[in-house]
Amino acid sequence: MSEKETTQNPLIFAPETYQYDKLTLTEGQLRKDPIEQFLVWFEEAKNDPRETLPESITFSSAELPSGRVSSRVLLFKELDHRGFTIYSNWKTSGKAHDIATNPNVAINFFWRDLQRQVRVEGFSEHVNRETSERYFKTRPRGSKIGAWSSPQSTVLRDREELEEYVKNNEERFKDAEDVPCPDYWGGLRVVPLRIEFWQGRPSRLHDRFVYERPSENDPWTVVRIAP
Repeated sequence: MSEKETTQNPLIFAPETYQYDKLTLTEGQLRKDPIEQFLVWFEEAKNDPRETLPESITFSSAELPSGRVSSRVLLFKELDHRGFTIYSNWKTSGKAHDIATNPNVAINFFWRDLQRQVRVEGFSEHVNRETSERYFKTRPRGSKIGAWSSPQSTVLRDREELEEYVKNNEERFKDAEDVPCPDYWGGLRVVPLRIEFWQGRPSRLHDRFVYERPSENDPWTVVRIAP
C-alpha cells in the first residue's frame, strides 16, 4: 500500500445492482463487414425511444511525447466505408493539439437501454475542404457564428469576453446571406483498425466480438474475446 492510500471508507460506493439481461450477440448475427454491423446497431439505437442521443460518443486522444490521454463527449456526424467523422475547431482545441502530435484516436458509443457499446480504435485524418464546407452549410446560423467566435479551449477573462466575440461576429456577418466556414474548422475522420461490438450479458459475462486489421488496406478478421 502506498503512503497515499488509506483504509478509510470510500466517499462513494456503487454496488452492483444493474444487470445486463436484454439481448445476446452470436457469431451468426454478425455481418462480415464491421461498418455494416455498426449500421445495424446504430439504426436500432436510433429507433429506440429511450436512446435519446444515439450519436453521442466519447472521443479520446493522446498527446505525445507525454502520453497524456484526454476524453470528451462529442456528436458523431457522418459515416462512410472509410470511417467515422466528427466536426470541430482544429486550431486551438485540446484535441487539435493532441492530434497534431499523435493521429491515433479512439471513440466509444454507449447505448444504455440496448446495453451495447461499440469501441473504435484507429487513426485520424482531416476530410477535404469541400466536405467540411458542405457540412458547415447545414448548421444553424447561431452555431456558425459560434464557430467563428470561440477560441476553443483557450482561457477567457470572463463570460462577457466570449459574448463580445459573438457580438462582433454577428456584426461582421450581418449582411451575409450565409456565414462561411472558418479555415480552422472542419471534419476529422477516424479510420478504424479495430472495432469491438459489446453486448451486455448477465453476471458481467458479456458477448464481445472484435474486428481487426493491421492496416486500412488489409481484410478484417473477427474473433470473440472474453468479457
